[in-house]
This record gives sequence, structure tokens and C-alpha cells, in this order.
Amino acid sequence: MSEPAIILVGVCGSGKSLFGPMVARSLSAVFDDADDYHLPENRAKLAAGIALSNEDRRPWYAKLRRRILEVRAQGDRHVMACPALNATLRNWLRGDDTADALFFILLECPREIIEARMKARSGHFMSPSLIGSQFATLELTDDLLRVRNDRDPQLVLTDIIVRIAAQRSAPNPL
Repeated sequence: MSEPAIILVGVCGSGKSLFGPMVARSLSAVFDDADDYHLPENRAKLAAGIALSNEDRRPWYAKLRRRILEVRAQGDRHVMACPALNATLRNWLRGDDTADALFFILLECPREIIEARMKARSGHFMSPSLIGSQFATLELTDDLLRVRNDRDPQLVLTDIIVRIAAQRSAPNPL
């Protein structure tokens, strides 16, 4: 079996785009930011402060699933930064893969830190007014490896890499 895809998930401002490239470099992997695959109409909604529904996200996640399969077919390791806030979205990314084909790592941060990060952010299409809807949409499920991102970035990166290694070496329960 090829190496599992690593999907860094979380609300806006949780650090997915920061840590994604760092994790990819550490693993000699291809990095993709799901935001680069967003549909223009969805970007416009988000910029206007309109939360996306799962139906709005469906074509976007279909593109992301195709990208996961494309990188896998090339034989490359893959790291993706993607909100994947609920189980439905994570299942769309997983498709018919086994549980060990994708690892979902949730970057967790207290809301007040997220709010401060979003207020300091410039040039991003996501309106800070959507923070509440992001937290409301976040669904904590057993498939998430949870990593706190309210610490020194090097500690967070080390925690992510250690958790990936532990998951990879854990016996498959199936």
C-alpha cells in the first residue's frame, strides 16, 4: 500500500496553510492547499460573509478527491490543507478508501486565538465574520488526530510528525 495522504483540517485561521507545506517538506511529500481548488462562486460567497453549504462544497470536494487519487497514482506522498469540518466532507475526501489510506489531523485552537489571527490576516478571501459558522460546522469524530495549535510552531510540527508516524506504525484493526 502507498503512504497515506495526510489531510490537515480545521477552521479558518487554524494553521492548515502554514503547517501543510512544513509537514510536506518533512515527509518529502507533494503539498496542495484546498483553497487553490475553490470554485470562483464559492470564493465570492465566502468573501461576502456567506457560509457554504455542503452542496456548495460538493463540486469542490470532488476536485479535491480527484487530486488525492492523482497524486496517489503518481506514487507520491501527499499532504493537503483542507477545512473538512464535518464527517460528510471527510467521507467525500476518503471515497472508497480504507481508513488507513488518509489521516485527518485537526489543528485545534481556542476561538479567541482564531479571531485574532483572522483580524490580522490580509489578502485572504475568507471573511472573518464566518468564524462562528466554522466552529458551528466543526464535527469532532474519531477519525481525527487532534493537535493543539496554540503553541510554538516547532512543537506543533513535531507533534504532527510524531502522530503521523504513530498512526502509520499502529496495527490495522481490520
